[in-house]
Amino acid sequence: MPLQFFKRKGDNDLKSVPGADIYTSPYMKEGIPLNTMPEKSRLPENVYALLKDELLMDGNSKQNLATFCQTWMDEEVHKLMDDCIDKNMIDKDEYPQTAAIEARCVSILADLWNSPEAATTIGCSTTGSSEAAMLGGLALKWQWRKKRQALDKPADKPNLICGAVQICWHKFARYFDVELREVPLEEGKLTLTPEDVIARCDENTIGVVPTLGITFTCLYEDVKAISQALDKLQKDKGLDIPIHVDAASGAFIAPFLTPELEWDFRLPRVKSINASGHKYGLAPLGVGWVVWRDKSDLPEELIFNVNYLGGNMPTFALNFSRPGGQIIAQYYNFLRLGKEGYREIMQANMSHAQYIADAIKSLGYFELFYDGHGGLPGASWRLKPGTNPGFSLYDLSDRLRMRGWQIAAYPLPSKMDDVVIQRVLVRHGFSRDMADLLIADIKRAIDYFVKHPITVPLTREEAGGYAHN
Repeated sequence: MPLQFFKRKGDNDLKSVPGADIYTSPYMKEGIPLNTMPEKSRLPENVYALLKDELLMDGNSKQNLATFCQTWMDEEVHKLMDDCIDKNMIDKDEYPQTAAIEARCVSILADLWNSPEAATTIGCSTTGSSEAAMLGGLALKWQWRKKRQALDKPADKPNLICGAVQICWHKFARYFDVELREVPLEEGKLTLTPEDVIARCDENTIGVVPTLGITFTCLYEDVKAISQALDKLQKDKGLDIPIHVDAASGAFIAPFLTPELEWDFRLPRVKSINASGHKYGLAPLGVGWVVWRDKSDLPEELIFNVNYLGGNMPTFALNFSRPGGQIIAQYYNFLRLGKEGYREIMQANMSHAQYIADAIKSLGYFELFYDGHGGLPGASWRLKPGTNPGFSLYDLSDRLRMRGWQIAAYPLPSKMDDVVIQRVLVRHGFSRDMADLLIADIKRAIDYFVKHPITVPLTREEAGGYAHN
């Protein structure tokens, strides 16, 4: 089919001209209305070309080493997403096989995370791990409130204990009126400790949230040690406090690389887990998961039975209508890769991360925070304290953007907000060759700063914002 565009015919009309060139169309020659809807229609080829060109201004997602989110997918995933673009996963009667596949994914994850009731427990897909985390938090709050009401005690001051967490937990606390007792990071103490947890527990604590893969540093928190401390607290003081594990990234890494690590439903105190399918679950953007240890751990009051389009449908997600493609793509990955495939991918990711960490350390300018061992496939570092190499980490990030690399630089939270670190995350689709290209560009940037030292380093505000996603 020849390319066409709409050409002006008089002052007001547009007509199609066969065989004409897209870049001589009015849209390309005269510009477009940016913030108002145009009066006239245009040919799809023209609008597609226009938008594709605009999107070139975005960064190259494969070079985005700041994000946890998956940026490479099999061609078959692209095809499945196209096949499902018109399917609303909430319409269970209309798309029963999509609903069945979602249930299979929940069972697969429950089994992967060692639920004693993997075949019959409850869980659901979400738009991401943030929504899944909020569902886990809501279940904790409602379970706690029911216990308090049964004892005829007040239930108006719930609190939740966590370490340095992603913003979704701050949203949860504000939206659902829960006090967030966040343990701050300190020098020499970069993860949530059992002692810090116990010191903050009381009869109003609805739960504790350890993180399996801290967004700031990539480290795992010791879920087992926290669980054992809570066991002792219950024995000593009678406080039975559950755990929800925020395993947004780690839930798809630990089972394959460190299967002996006890962080999941092998610990009876762990009642629910959230994970992000579109991070190390390798699915396209737009899917997360929450799974409960047992059906009884999700309060019935949070489940709505909706008579919708002719069928009775239980739902307990915060969202309603959502595309079904991401769920199907997640199941495709489970079938396509199996445990062997996931293990090989995560091992490759970790190997590349360790390789980058070793190279960064050898440069002599940096102190590693995390070297790619024992946590997520990534590395984090800061400039050696007390040195002035002629650049800040913000300057280095800015210089690397000239080559397309997006490398996060940011201050740590709470009591370490004077410490700026840089972090890279390695995902599926990254190769050793790309690692070598990155290292070469870092060296090239440092050589530039040696010759042209920065007298007034960039600030965080000047460098631009950064979200831990």
